[in-house]
Amino acid sequence: MPSHIWWPLLARNGFRVSPSRLHLAVALVFFAPINDLMAVTQHLIHGRAIRRTKLAGPPLFILGHWRSGTTLMHEMLQLDERYASPNTFQCFAPWHFLLSEKLIRRFGNFLLPDRRPMDNMKVGWSLPQEDEFALMVLGAPTPYYRIAFPNNPVPYLDSLGSQSFKPRDLQRWKIDIDWFFRALTYHTGKPLIIKSPPHTGRLGILADMYPEAKFIHMVRDPRKLYPSTKKMWRALADVQSLQSTDDEERLHRYVIDCLHRMYDSFEIDRQRLPSDRIIDVHYEELVEHPIETIKSIYEQLNLGDSQPIVTKLTDRQGKDDDYQPNQHLSNDELERVIQQDWSDYSRRYGYS
Repeated sequence: MPSHIWWPLLARNGFRVSPSRLHLAVALVFFAPINDLMAVTQHLIHGRAIRRTKLAGPPLFILGHWRSGTTLMHEMLQLDERYASPNTFQCFAPWHFLLSEKLIRRFGNFLLPDRRPMDNMKVGWSLPQEDEFALMVLGAPTPYYRIAFPNNPVPYLDSLGSQSFKPRDLQRWKIDIDWFFRALTYHTGKPLIIKSPPHTGRLGILADMYPEAKFIHMVRDPRKLYPSTKKMWRALADVQSLQSTDDEERLHRYVIDCLHRMYDSFEIDRQRLPSDRIIDVHYEELVEHPIETIKSIYEQLNLGDSQPIVTKLTDRQGKDDDYQPNQHLSNDELERVIQQDWSDYSRRYGYS
């Protein structure tokens, strides 16, 4: 994270860093000048070309609540070589990935764990990643700044909905996301597959910015979503937070509130999209029948010939048998929370 993003973030949060996390803050202070130098260098070399770059085709967006299967869908679709997806390094170093990616991907694998902390999926610099992290590092309005300061009020919650996004913040957000898409296109020359759960509530904004874009919307049993999402935020806080936290009630409210904000906006926005631009995909169906599900997506969204990706998926089946999804036990209290707070989602997508 460059200095002009890092220091204002620290100041907005009152420099409230837990003593046990000081080493993380010190590391950010140390690397900020390096990021500054690399960012300036990339801008001088590639800035004009990025600004002139046009997208190679309409983006394909993967939407859905956290832990609904968006990552699994992303990793499947990136097998289609006609598209490109932002990878982990590009999302965490958008300011200078054009200069530094080859070096880090070759020598920096030790910087990442083998598996994601919230589940059992593999981690790697070259694996597809959600662009919300790139937006955060670029300084765009996003609630992901909560990851660094989970004990403080969550910033930019209004950015989770098309209707609630503040105009000034939205203008900055549009500039940053469009720049990142142009940089990726300049680098790859291909149409993009973009996955980010917060984009679910921004469906209308994205549909207006990219009038030919297509959308895959993942849904999953909320009795799995709720505990899995809480575990995800805990895991991210344990690894990346600058504050020690164990406030379960604060986390509970955040998880419940995010779904309401995202889906109140999503259900309004999707009403003006035709069926050949958006499709609902149940996570359970994707896991049970991956080939048939991918075929139906390509057919409904008119994405072209699905046979190349089907062939790769068929060859890949059985190679990831070591992956076991997390198991989440249900109980009466969880059922009450889901039926009371997420009842609309449960009913609309067949999980009542």
